[in-house]
Amino acid sequence: MITENDIERINWLYKKSKTDGLTENEKTEQQILRQKYIDSVKFQVKQQLDTIKPEHRNCDHSHSHDKDCKCHNH
Repeated sequence: MITENDIERINWLYKKSKTDGLTENEKTEQQILRQKYIDSVKFQVKQQLDTIKPEHRNCDHSHSHDKDCKCHNH
């Protein structure tokens, strides 16, 4: 999980890259932290999406809704 310190470091590395440039080690660190941030956001989005349950309005039956289903004009 991404921490507040990680975000502060990402921002600091970004600012330094625009002013002084980064060393090779700092570039590597920046890439690792950016990927960690992206992975964290993806995880959070997936968690949110996993809690969403589809709602079938006006659906009072319990058959599967496949390509041959005509009940909702798919």
